Amino acid sequence: MTNAAQGLRVVVTGATGNVGTSVVRALSEDPSVASVLGLARRLPGRGAPGVEWGTVDLGHDDSARRLAVHLAGADAVVHLAWRFQPTHDPVVTWRSNVEGSMRVFGAVRDAGVPVLVHASSVGAYSPGPKHEPGVDEQWPTHGWPDAAYCREKAYLERVLDTFELRHPEIRVVRMRPGFLFKRTSASEQRRIFAGRFLPGGLLRPGLLPLVPDLPGLRFQVLHTDDAAEAYRLAVTRDVRGAFNLAADAVTDARQLAELLDARVVRAPASLVRGALAAAWSARAVPASPHLFDAVLRLPVMNSARAREELGWRPAHSASDALRAFLRGVSHGEGEDTAPLAGKRWG
Repeated sequence: MTNAAQGLRVVVTGATGNVGTSVVRALSEDPSVASVLGLARRLPGRGAPGVEWGTVDLGHDDSARRLAVHLAGADAVVHLAWRFQPTHDPVVTWRSNVEGSMRVFGAVRDAGVPVLVHASSVGAYSPGPKHEPGVDEQWPTHGWPDAAYCREKAYLERVLDTFELRHPEIRVVRMRPGFLFKRTSASEQRRIFAGRFLPGGLLRPGLLPLVPDLPGLRFQVLHTDDAAEAYRLAVTRDVRGAFNLAADAVTDARQLAELLDARVVRAPASLVRGALAAAWSARAVPASPHLFDAVLRLPVMNSARAREELGWRPAHSASDALRAFLRGVSHGEGEDTAPLAGKRWG
């Protein structure tokens, strides 16, 4: 590892997305970090000060060669790269997310990088309880197999199980955050889940009259900048293993209705799922009904370990994160990167 007086050299994959843009900023502001190299499929228009950039597409076979060059001499790799679409072609996402991640893990091993911080997810967890205090990091990580996102995250948990056994000299950290939101990720997330043609202005408070209260609709969110702080701590502190990341409050239909100034209406999940399945089959929306099924089954997490061992405390509440997202999506907010490009609604 680099001498502490010189500072750490950190490489971040997926550096231009929702989490990546916040992580590279957090790392670049840490005095113990000497340099940050952000990797992405497409270079940003403007990056964070002091961050270098490189291109790599993990879905391509030649990415292993490019990774070998980028990871030479690195002290830590933060692996965030993830492809959410096309949801109708899971082979494409598997090649990019699973095979691409395995290329990153192999490149970390071959380059002798001593620290690997991997972006797992609450989506890796098997179905579980929806009530507090929530499950800890020992809860099974088999995902919801019908949903490609969960299936891929869970598979990589098994890959890392083997990787850690074979390479105990590498400090491996797995982050398992809830749903991550910030103002400038709003346009990207609207495109990923609702499609390009849904006007973001519809999500202004008062415009949606109803929020369906579905059985199982309880989930956890976190401001992306708070997740980035946890990643920074994982790089700079001598910790290993998995960490759940979530703000304190659990979000449900009532909280959403308050934010949107709407009424809560009890509805059967089958009705909403049927409408979503029809829209997805018609390619009107990109979010699949399988992911909807998974969300209703995700457990509530207990993030005590991150607070105790990382010394991590989220600076924003769940409501703060959701308000930031709603403001961003209603105004077409974004950043000067390909994934986060905004669209103004006037």
